[in-house]
Amino acid sequence: MPALTIDTPTGVFTLVEQDGAITRASWDEMDAESGDTPLLAKAARQVRAYFDDALTAFDLPLSIKASAAQQAACAAMRAIPTGETRTYGELARGLKISAQAMGQLCGGNPIPLIVPCHRVLGANGLGGFSAPGGIETKVWLLRHERAGGLLI
Repeated sequence: MPALTIDTPTGVFTLVEQDGAITRASWDEMDAESGDTPLLAKAARQVRAYFDDALTAFDLPLSIKASAAQQAACAAMRAIPTGETRTYGELARGLKISAQAMGQLCGGNPIPLIVPCHRVLGANGLGGFSAPGGIETKVWLLRHERAGGLLI
């Protein structure tokens, strides 16, 4: 599977392509064959544009290679507009699962940033975040997106 690692303000970010879709992303360099396919180049441009405040919605083919529950959770996260947040409970109710299960599905998101799990918060706080830097990275992303007056 070809992968492309780029530098971002929140650290290195690796994108992985398989069968014409982005299947993974991570704030780590991953063991994957280095490649600069047209799709990976497009994804890198969009990630850079996001960080440059020139993009508010990613337009990339994604393939969530996971359970039906994970796919549904990722679809719910993708529906959260830039600059807005939802709670684990709000998303969980729509999926008819517990807030705790939604939290686990957010943590299992295979394509963070592009599938914006950072926009999902706890009922009484930020919740977790699996990127290096943890909550600090989540706060940085939410501030970058001007997510209401939530964190300022």
